[in-house]
Amino acid sequence: MRIVLPRFSMVFALSVCLLVMLAVLFGPVLAFWPAEHQDLMHSFSGPSARHWLGTDELGRDILSRLGTGARAAVLGPMIVALGAMVWGAGIAMVATYHGGIGESLIVFWIDLMSSVPHLLVAIVALGMLSGSYWDAIIVMIVLLAPGDARIIRNATRQQRNLAYVEALRVAGVPTVRIIFRHILFSVIPQGLVQASANFTTGIIMLSSLSFLGFGVPPGAADWGRMMVEGRLVIGQNPCCMLGAGLAIACTATSVSILSDWLGSRLAMKTGGVHAR
Repeated sequence: MRIVLPRFSMVFALSVCLLVMLAVLFGPVLAFWPAEHQDLMHSFSGPSARHWLGTDELGRDILSRLGTGARAAVLGPMIVALGAMVWGAGIAMVATYHGGIGESLIVFWIDLMSSVPHLLVAIVALGMLSGSYWDAIIVMIVLLAPGDARIIRNATRQQRNLAYVEALRVAGVPTVRIIFRHILFSVIPQGLVQASANFTTGIIMLSSLSFLGFGVPPGAADWGRMMVEGRLVIGQNPCCMLGAGLAIACTATSVSILSDWLGSRLAMKTGGVHAR
């Protein structure tokens, strides 16, 4: 049982990620129907050979919209996770390695941003801006970067006092190389786990902002927007909401499973490298 469950989870995660990546790359091409194609004569039709998940209130094919909407639903959180990690990790590693006032400022920034409600701040910020999809992504990067900085700061504090770092300093290795070649490689496992958490948070927050009218425009083929619009007609065709909800849940879960596995593997390798 201990062997079967991990294998099943990995197969599940790899399968879902493969399907999602195919949808991101070729969703509009593989779709049975154009995402905006309307057939008012067949609105709210149930699953059938013609429409595998049925249609919505405008007669649009739900499965085709799920495939087409994967690009906006997945690439946005990926950009958020990557942007927050690059910004938060870069600042945290440099400031923590040198210590002093720079590290104190980083700690103050982390504590300040951790004390504010992210969704409320995002709503206020987007209300002052245009409230577009890219505005939402930028705001989320700013809000999530301190969480990455906290994780990377703790990992960097552990690494900067180790014997191999001191040996590199004595050998005259440049500081930039020590930080971005040796310490960075050591904190990658923690960074991957945090990035997967940010990816999940990104999907949820983008969906929440869509509910409030920010991000993708109404009617767009996007998983978060489809959930928001589908909840109003869940009685007519549950697939309008459940299809997008399951897509979000399965994608987030699969990314977390793969990142945990990859993080543990990298942790073993980096530990072995420094041990030698």
